[in-house]
Amino acid sequence: MRALVILTLLAVLVMAVTCYESHESMESHEYLNPFLNRRRANDFIQADTRLRAITQERIRERSKAPQEHQRELCEDYYPCEMYAFRHGYAAAYKHYFGRRRTK
Repeated sequence: MRALVILTLLAVLVMAVTCYESHESMESHEYLNPFLNRRRANDFIQADTRLRAITQERIRERSKAPQEHQRELCEDYYPCEMYAFRHGYAAAYKHYFGRRRTK
C-alpha cells in the first residue's frame, strides 16, 4: 500500500513538472490568438517574390533587343515620340537618330 502511495505521488510530481506552463510560453502572442489574418500570413512570402522580380528585371535589362533600346531612346526625346505616334518608332528613330555617325 505504501508503494502505491509513493508511486502515485511520484506520478503526480512528474505530471506537474511536465505540464507546467512557464511564463515564457505566455509571452507569445500566439497563445491568445493562434490564427493570423491574411495579410500577416503572406508577409514573409512577399519579400522573396519582390527580390525575384527585381532580379528578373535586371536580367531583362541586360538582354534587351536593339529595337527596344531604340524605342526607349525615342521615347525620351519628345519630338521623336510625337513623330513615332504618326509614323511608328522605327521610322521615328531613323528620322531623328539614324543619320548620326560615330567617329
